[in-house]
Amino acid sequence: MEIEKLEKKHWPEVAEIYQAGIDTKNATFRTQIPSWKNWNTSHHQHSRFVVVENRIVLGWCAISLVSNRKEYNGVAEVSVYVSLNSLGKGLGSLLMRSLIKSSEENGIWTLYSSLFPENKSSINLHLKNSFRCIGKREKIAQQDGIWRDTVLFERRSKML
Repeated sequence: MEIEKLEKKHWPEVAEIYQAGIDTKNATFRTQIPSWKNWNTSHHQHSRFVVVENRIVLGWCAISLVSNRKEYNGVAEVSVYVSLNSLGKGLGSLLMRSLIKSSEENGIWTLYSSLFPENKSSINLHLKNSFRCIGKREKIAQQDGIWRDTVLFERRSKML
């Protein structure tokens, strides 16, 4: 397995993994995959990776701005998605470690995630990588007409 920079050529496979996450109803409130152009412009150009085996994308990660305000330039929201066929193989940890290293090298001091409390594997991934739970948002949004909660996690850079 290899970690590569996520590029436009990976988008069809990344979008497929993203859609599978949407379909689980435990990865995101999104209901549709954005276009490459919209996704690309809303995410940092650094700290975006795919894990590839035999030229097949098995997972991806990236970070996006949490605010357009200059004061928050060093704060980013994390996305890590692994193919449902590849869960439990440590790919999430591999991606997360790459993302953390790259984000710190690029001046990010806080990584942030908003997770569904039912997504135990994602919560465990964050806890294993020095994220801490900072709160819970109750009934923050509806999914299929049902109010859902999210739990908030953050990781402060060890470089501070």
